[in-house]
This record gives sequence, C-alpha cells and structure tokens, in this order.
Amino acid sequence: MAENQTSAISRRHLMASAAGIAAIVSVRATWAEEITRIVKNGRINQSVCRWCYGKIPLDKFCEICAQLGLKGIDLLQPDELPAAQKAGLVCTMLFSHSLTEGLAHTKNHDECLAKLKTSIDAASEFGFPNVICFPGNRYGISEEEGIKNTVEGIKKILAHAEQKNVTLFMEYLNSKVDHKDYMFDNMKFGVEVCKQVGSDRFKILYDIYHAQIMEGDIIRTIRKNKQYIGHYHTGGVPGRNDIDETQELYYPTIMKAILKTGYTGYVAHEFTPKSPDPLKSLERAIEICDV
Repeated sequence: MAENQTSAISRRHLMASAAGIAAIVSVRATWAEEITRIVKNGRINQSVCRWCYGKIPLDKFCEICAQLGLKGIDLLQPDELPAAQKAGLVCTMLFSHSLTEGLAHTKNHDECLAKLKTSIDAASEFGFPNVICFPGNRYGISEEEGIKNTVEGIKKILAHAEQKNVTLFMEYLNSKVDHKDYMFDNMKFGVEVCKQVGSDRFKILYDIYHAQIMEGDIIRTIRKNKQYIGHYHTGGVPGRNDIDETQELYYPTIMKAILKTGYTGYVAHEFTPKSPDPLKSLERAIEICDV
C-alpha cells in the first residue's frame, strides 16, 4: 500500500510514460480483443490493485479486468471511481490518508480523518464498500500508545462510516523490507485495535505477502482471526513477484483455507508482474486463485 496515489506510484517507479505504454502495446497491441475470461469457478471474489498496472490507462484496464472475470479494482482515488463503475466493477478499496503519518499519532488525526471522510463519502456515493486506513509509523512510541491513539482516531470517524454503510480497513504491512518502522507489523496489534473499536465496520486488511515476511503461519492465522479479517492482498515472497511456483507460498491451498472460514469478501492481487506482458502475470494469478 501507499501514502497516496502520487507517492505510491513514485515509490514503485510506476509512472505511465509514453515509452512504457508503447512497450506494453508492442506485446499486446489490442488488449480488449485478445482478453478471454479466466475466472471459471468464481468462489473467490478476485480483485487487483491498480498501482501494479499503472502503465495501462485506467479506462482500458477496467475493461480488461471485467473481461478477465475480476469483480473489482483495489486502491483507487475518489476521482477514479467513475472508470470502475463504467466497466461494471467495484472499487474494492479506496485510498485515504498517509501510510506513514497515520492514526497512531494524535497530531495526525485531523488530517487523516478529513481524508477518510472524503473517501467514505465517495465510496457511499458510488455504492462501493471499503476504505483503507493506517496507524502509520512508530516514531518511537510504544505499541500500547499506538493502539490507544489509533482506536481513538477510528472511533472519531466510525459513526460516519457506519451511517454510510462503508467499512474501514487497517492494513498489515511488513517493517523488515518495504515499510521500515510501520506499526501494524504483527497480527496481535491489529486484533487488539479491532477488539477495542468493537464494530463490524472496522476490519483488518490481511496482506499475505507482508504477513509472510513478518510472521508466516499464514493459514493458521487466517483460521484463528477470521472474525477480524475482512479483505486480503496477495503477493509472491520473496520480492512481491508473481504468485506462481517460483515463490514460497502455495496460493491454491491458502485460497481454500480462506473459503473454509466462510469468507465472502474480496481477494486483491498486489504484486509486481515480472512478465514482459504484465497481463499474463495477472491472468496466471487469477487462474491460481480460482479454486
């Protein structure tokens, strides 16, 4: 995940240059005509994170996702929602506030809550279900203080989210490789925040890539905490690459474990495609998770 759309794309070097777009076009010149539906079973409601395919124009990417059989797109900004709606897709997670300057510090509350309100209102207007939030970096405070401040911040905006039928999600990220000093880097933190918030409109976004790096034990964690997890991200370990046989997690078994919990939410792919044709990587991921 990212602080905001601009910084996220910059951090991951995904600016959509003319040269980059031309390179993709040279591999697959007519995207829409060459797309065939990948989803067959449809028991997992699959989505995909927009930033991973930032070189494909959004309108075209939405068309492609719909043709592949995906249900939605993760991590859009409010002004990008019409593109998803036009393609018959759900924005399965909206951006909101900074990833690093988050709710764990009370000095950030006013800015974070204002951005959360904007995203909640946009989600509600389009009938989309979910908005992301973050505790942010530690900056020297204890987990106990971080939990207290995060709960306080969430409770300030929770009634608005409940009124708008929107669920807030706090994302688990790794602090070893990608997000140094990030506070929610262990499941105990997230579960405790959920318990203290005490609402079905606040859940954990369990990013399997990040969780594998920090704690592993993915399937047991999913089973144990099914009541607190409301959204999933995928990604290959190591390197956040394709979720295929080249990495250490076996996603078909993970997807089956998720289904056995009774889960009916979304699983969004969030990995950096390694194929020269990035859509091939996405197609393969969809196939792997369509258990």
